[in-house]
Amino acid sequence: MGKLNVVMLRYLSRDDFRVLTAVEMGMKNHEIVPVSLLSSIASLKHGGCNKILRELVKHKLVVYERSKTVQGYRLNYGGYDYLALKTLCSREVIISVGNQMGVGKESDIYIVASPNGDQYALKLHRLGRTSFRNLKNKRDYHKHRKNMSWLYLSRLSAMKEFAYMKALYDRGFPVPKPVDYNRHAVVMELINGYPLCQVHELQDPSALYSEFMELIVKLANHGLIHGDFNEFNLMLDDQDHITMIDFPQMVSTSHPNAEWYFDRDVKCIRDFFAKRFNYESELFPTFKDISRSCSLDVEVSASGFTKDLEKDSAVLHPAGPENKEDDDDDDEEGEEDEETTDEDVEKEDTVDMEEYNHAMLELEGLKVTEPAADKQDKEEDESESGKEEKKTEEASSPRGVDETEELEEESREAEDECPELTDLSASNKEFKPFRDSDSLLHIAEHRRRRTDSEATMGSIGSCSTIPPEVVRQKVRRQLTKQQKAAQRRRLQKGEANLVTKSRRENQNDIKSSLDSAYFWG
Repeated sequence: MGKLNVVMLRYLSRDDFRVLTAVEMGMKNHEIVPVSLLSSIASLKHGGCNKILRELVKHKLVVYERSKTVQGYRLNYGGYDYLALKTLCSREVIISVGNQMGVGKESDIYIVASPNGDQYALKLHRLGRTSFRNLKNKRDYHKHRKNMSWLYLSRLSAMKEFAYMKALYDRGFPVPKPVDYNRHAVVMELINGYPLCQVHELQDPSALYSEFMELIVKLANHGLIHGDFNEFNLMLDDQDHITMIDFPQMVSTSHPNAEWYFDRDVKCIRDFFAKRFNYESELFPTFKDISRSCSLDVEVSASGFTKDLEKDSAVLHPAGPENKEDDDDDDEEGEEDEETTDEDVEKEDTVDMEEYNHAMLELEGLKVTEPAADKQDKEEDESESGKEEKKTEEASSPRGVDETEELEEESREAEDECPELTDLSASNKEFKPFRDSDSLLHIAEHRRRRTDSEATMGSIGSCSTIPPEVVRQKVRRQLTKQQKAAQRRRLQKGEANLVTKSRRENQNDIKSSLDSAYFWG
C-alpha cells in the first residue's frame, strides 16, 4: 500500500490527470487496461498517452503489467489518492496534508487543513490488506457480484461511512462532523481526544459505563447496530465526553444476525471495563429491550434492512459523485437483482464518456450539473418545441396530400445521400464557374421545382423543406465519422510507439547477449 506522498501532486499537469482518470474509467470493465483503450478515452494528441504513462509508472501512480494474453496498466492506491485529493482541492475543502495520525486494518488517517486554516481528519479507506482480506464473510459491499477491485470496494466503504456519519450527526449522536468525501477519501472533523484503549484511569467508571450502554440502546432504537463497538472505535476527551467512530460495518436491527451483533457490542464493553478498570455490573441491555422509534437503517440502506421497511419509507442516498457501476435496475415489485445477461457483457467494453467528462470537470474545480437533470431538461425542451410546432401547423392552412407526399419523398432522398457529400453544397458556393444559357435554364427549372411548396417564400429563404430531424441526423453522422477518423489516427500512433519500443528492447537484448558471448570467447 505504501505511505501517502503528496510531493508530486503539485507537479502533475492536466494531461496527467486525464490519463489517470482514463485508467480509472477503464478499470470498471478491465482488470488490466490496454493502451489502445486508454488512448481512446484520454483523447490526447500525437500519441502522448504513452509518454505520460511512463512518467506515472516512474512515480508509482499506476502499475504496468504484462501477461501472455494482454499487456496494459492498472491504477494503484497512490494514483487513486491523487485523484481524490485533487478533487477535494478543487472543491476548496482541503489545501494541505499533514502527518499521519493512525493506521487501521482497512484505513489510514491523516491531518489536513482547509483554505481557512481549519484542521480536519482525512480517512483513506484501503481495503485489501493482508490482515483484512476475507471481505465476503465480513461485509456485504459486493452484494451478488463475484469479482471486484479493492479500489471499488474502498470507494463503497467510504460512501457508506459518510452516509452513516451524516445521518447520525443530524440526529444528535456523538460522532465527528462530516465535511465531504470523494472516491475512497472521507474528510471529517478532527476530534481532540484519545482512543479508549489508551485510557487507564477514569474518575467515574460507572457513569461512563452507563453512557456506553445507553448509546448502544439508542442506536438500536434508531434501527442500527454498530457491529464493532469496542475500545478502539471510541474516543474520550479531557471531560470524558464520548465520540464514536468507524461506521462501515454497521448493520440493521432487521439483520438475521442482529441479536448476535448486539450482544457482542455489549460484551466488548463489559469485558473491557472488567479488565481495565475492575468494574463489573449486573445491569446490561439485551436485544429484547429495544423499542424501535426510527427507521434510520432504511434511510442509509444499512445491511440487512428488509424490503417491507424500504417500501414504507423513502430511501435517502448520500450526496456526492454518482456510482453508475453500482446502480443496477430493480424490479417494481422489489425483487432481488438478477445475474448479468449477455447484453451486460456486450456493454462492458464501452466506457461512459459523460462520466469521464464529469470526473475531469470535478478535477478542474468547475461546477458540474447532474447529467440526469440535463437529460430531463432536454426532453422537456424538445416536448415544448414539439407542442409549439403542432400549434403552428394547426394554425396554418391545411396542406394537400400531394404536398405531404412530396415532403416524404424529399426526406427519403436526403436520408439516402452519402454523409461524405453533405458539405459539398457549402463548398460549391465558394466557386462560381462559367455558366452558359443552357446551364442557367437548367438551374432555373430546378429552383422552380424546389420552391413550389408553401413552406418556402422565394429562391433563397430561411425555411427549408427538409425536416429538422433529417438535418440533425446528417450533422450527427458527419461529426461521428470525423471523431472516429481522429480516434483511428491516435490509436495507430500509440500502437506504432509500442511496436518501436518493443523492437528497441529486443535489439538491446541481442546486443548485450552478443557482447557477453564475445567477451567470454
